[in-house]
Order: sequence, then structure tokens, then C-alpha cells
Amino acid sequence: MIKRILDSLLFKVVIAIVLGLLIGLFLPEWINRGFETFKQLFSEFLGFAIPLIILGLIMPAIADLGKGAGKLLLTTAALAYGSTLFSGFSTFFVASNIFPTIIEPQNLNTLKENAVELIPYFSIGIPPVLDVMTALVLAFLIGLGLAPLGNSSLKRITIDFQKIIMMLIEKVIVPLLPLFILSIFSAIAYKGQVASVLGVFVKIIGVIFVLHILLMLVQYVIAGLFTKKNPIKALLNMMPAYFTALGTQSSAATIPVTLKQTEKNGVSAKIANFVIPLGATIHLAGSTMKIVACAIALMLMQGLDFNFGMFAGFIMMLGIAMVAAPGVPGGAIMAAIGILQTMLGFDAEAQALMIALYIAMDSFGTAANITGDGAIAMVVDKILKKS
Repeated sequence: MIKRILDSLLFKVVIAIVLGLLIGLFLPEWINRGFETFKQLFSEFLGFAIPLIILGLIMPAIADLGKGAGKLLLTTAALAYGSTLFSGFSTFFVASNIFPTIIEPQNLNTLKENAVELIPYFSIGIPPVLDVMTALVLAFLIGLGLAPLGNSSLKRITIDFQKIIMMLIEKVIVPLLPLFILSIFSAIAYKGQVASVLGVFVKIIGVIFVLHILLMLVQYVIAGLFTKKNPIKALLNMMPAYFTALGTQSSAATIPVTLKQTEKNGVSAKIANFVIPLGATIHLAGSTMKIVACAIALMLMQGLDFNFGMFAGFIMMLGIAMVAAPGVPGGAIMAAIGILQTMLGFDAEAQALMIALYIAMDSFGTAANITGDGAIAMVVDKILKKS
């Protein structure tokens, strides 16, 4: 148990934040400039890698959606995407009304004007092979084209490329993320921005925790009304899966428990065996909630303007872009970085803050994702029994 905690990405990120703050507050400029140099280099590398990550994760994921049982696949995918959109849009309306009352606009901009400048020792430009939007469109086109082709040679190439990208994320990017976040927070502390950033972090996490509980209640109330089952009892039946996901931080690792509890809610084994594994891949309502709420909060912190039209496109794209996310540690935020950059204008510092915030709440988002899978399975089971 202790080893699992020490090895978890969340623990490493928390330690990185604490160390970063201590380094920025108490250590001399030359050390902080060293971390600033790493931050700049890793930012360039991440910018280079993002289009490749989009291609490597989204192409094979969309191609795999061509497999399935016709109506069952379409029904499950439509409900999963609808749930993700509901989560994103409801979060937008709640966050855009609540966050302005607890987050001071232009707070970071004001602090940046008075901050001590921290200059890296050197920097290296690493231009990406493709821009992010080109990578997204290309991934969708190739993925959709491969879907009906079965086990084609091009699909095997995309799967091999996916394996390379997974190794890049798991062996390089994820291990270096804590050091990247440490460098971000050392710079924040050195520049005198600590109180503002940490205060906002606490407020955001509190609001999102309440929202994700309400999301699960709404999902099961809707499923209960549709299937004429007690929604509270159905939700309580899913609690073993919820707490398993909290502990493992993995939708895939929780599938056996989710299947067992879903069948306890009266869903047939055939439907559960199809919907739950598919839902673990394509249903990310909890993750979408976190990303949308954190994006609004960080835009308010930086005094950036946003509106419904901007976020409507972002949310709809997010629901598609994160299809392959559950297979990767912190995968949802990694898949979202590209569209945060292109559609919302997030720079490297804002992206790093997003990553830190997301990972701090990763367990809750994963638990909400898989618990919602049980509600979707109830509705799919009812629809197919009627047909």
C-alpha cells in the first residue's frame, strides 16, 4: 500500500509542488535559473511531441471504433458522447458563474508585471513537425478511413506508432512531468506568485469535488427514470467500483469490479461485457468536467476573455480527442493539451498548471468516469430490450 502511494504520479506531483515552492522561496537565483532552463527545454519538447501524441493515440482509437455490434456500438457511443457533452456544458455554466466570484481576474497578469525576471541559461527551439489542428484533422481522417478496413497494413502501422507514442509518454514525458511541475512552481515562488496560485488551486478542487458528486447523481437519476429503477440504490451498488477507481486511478484496472456491480443493477451480462470495457475507453464525463473547470479558472486568473461559443467548440472537440486517454497515465490531460493550446490559447505555463491541477484530482475524475459507465449500461440494456 505504501509503495503504491510512493509510486503514484499524484504523490510525485505533490512532492514536486512542495519542493518547487521551497526552492523558489529559499534558494539562490542561479539554482532557480537552472530549473527555468529545464522548464524552457521541456516546454519546447512537449510542443514538439503534442502533435505526435495526437496522431499516435487518436488514429488507432477511432479506427478501433469500427469494430462492434452495429446498433449496440452506436447506442453506447452516442450515450457516452452525450454524457461527456452534458458534463462539459453543465460544468461551463456552473464554473463561469461561480469562479468569477472566487477568482480575481487579471491576478496573475498583475503579479507578472511586478515579478522578478528569471532568465534561463540557454534555450533550444524544437519546431513541431505538424501544428496541432493539422494533427487532429489528420488523425480523424485516417482513423475514420481505417475503421471499416479491418486488419489492414496501414492500421498495423498506426498500432506500432501508437506503441512508440505510449513508450514516449510512459518512459519520458510522465517521468519528467514532476520535474517540469517543480520548475513551474519554483518560478512561481521565486517571482512572488505563491499565495495567488495555491489559493485558487484549493478553491477549484473544492468546487470540482462537489460537481463530480452531483454529476453522478444526475446520471443515475436519468438512468433510474428511464429504466424505472431506484437511482440511489443503483448508485450505491456502484460504490465498490467507485472506490476501486479512487485507489487504482485506472478505468481499465477497475473493469472487473465495474462489470460485477453493473450486473447487480440488473444489466444483462452480454450488455455489461460490451458496454463497460467500451465505456472505459470512450466515456470521460468526469475528466471532461475537470478540464473544463480548470481551463475556466486559469483563464480567469490570467485575465483572458472567454465565451460560450469558444468553449462549445472546445468541449465538443474534447469529447472526441480524449477517446484514447484512459490507456495512458494522466492520459486525458495529455490528449487535451493540444486543443487547450490551439482553441483556448494556453501557453506552456498555463499547460503545466493544468497538468498539476488535473493530476491532483485524477482519482475523482476516473471514479466518476467508471461510475457513469454503469448508468450508461443500464440505459443501453433497456433500449435494446425494447427493440
